[in-house]
Amino acid sequence: MRLRTVLATVTAGLAAATCLSAAGPANAATGNACSSSVSIDGFSDALDKTTFDGTFVGNFSALALDRHGSLAALSDRSSLFDLDARTLAPQKVVQLADENGAALDSEGLVVDRDGTRLITSETEPSIRRYSADGRILDRLPVPSSLLVSPAGRATTNQTFEGLTLLNGGRTLLASMEYAISGDTAGIVRFQTWQRTKGDHFRLSAQYAYRTDDPILGVPEVQALPDGRLLVLERGFTAGVGNTVRLFLADPRHATDTSGIENLTGQAGVRLIRKTLLTDIASCPTLGATAKQPQPNPLLDNIEGMVVTDRSKGAYKVLLVSDDNQNAAQTTRFYRLSVRAH
Repeated sequence: MRLRTVLATVTAGLAAATCLSAAGPANAATGNACSSSVSIDGFSDALDKTTFDGTFVGNFSALALDRHGSLAALSDRSSLFDLDARTLAPQKVVQLADENGAALDSEGLVVDRDGTRLITSETEPSIRRYSADGRILDRLPVPSSLLVSPAGRATTNQTFEGLTLLNGGRTLLASMEYAISGDTAGIVRFQTWQRTKGDHFRLSAQYAYRTDDPILGVPEVQALPDGRLLVLERGFTAGVGNTVRLFLADPRHATDTSGIENLTGQAGVRLIRKTLLTDIASCPTLGATAKQPQPNPLLDNIEGMVVTDRSKGAYKVLLVSDDNQNAAQTTRFYRLSVRAH
């Protein structure tokens, strides 16, 4: 199936599947605006606290488009789902493991051009290539500094979260969630790899990105066709709720930091430039309810993101929250229209 057809099918299917309490057609242009750049088209809680083939459906950390028109949805507990684009209903689930059969802390997902899955795990961290049926086919090199201490300078559960392909699939980029030891808090490293023969990847440039606040991490990145990135920043405060912000970022003129040991504000280091597109708390609630305190009841622990289409000058973006298999949280899908000028 051609990519354009896949995108159109996914977008139409999500519209049909969405459970909405949205503004009516007369208010669609302004009533659903989160900011001057972003509007929310709807949300769905259809998969919250469900099971499929004996597997809990949730804990979602990443989304990706499959070339056959399905949505691939990755659970951070080693489960990879294929979802029907029209109903969001699970069609298939594959269990993942490392080379020793141990579970992954699976966070980032890319469906490569041959249909194989590139998947990060925060445990080491690592990036492995899996077949559609869950067999390990390859493992990418990782810079020693980004490994979890004591092997490296990263902190457990704060490593590779986002994963995306740029430059027509020639460049792979993974985002660390938080700063590594020796770097200023809030300075997050984005690592890239270049594709080589046989669809392997070799280490390439690294860039530095600053979050709005050191307590915010980067759970996801998605590449746009022109080389810019959509970047999610996320945090949680007990008794208050989640902070989730969407940024447009441009790594194309940033300094390659792969040879810089400590990022502590040195002169001459150009960070990835970014522009705030919206704070999700600014979106209309659309009738959503929350199971715990939130600045906006629409909010939850948003962690996955994929660009599904481009229509009338706006990118169609799908988000999903990670409910952590917690009764106080919700597996929720969000449809956004994003204008990235």
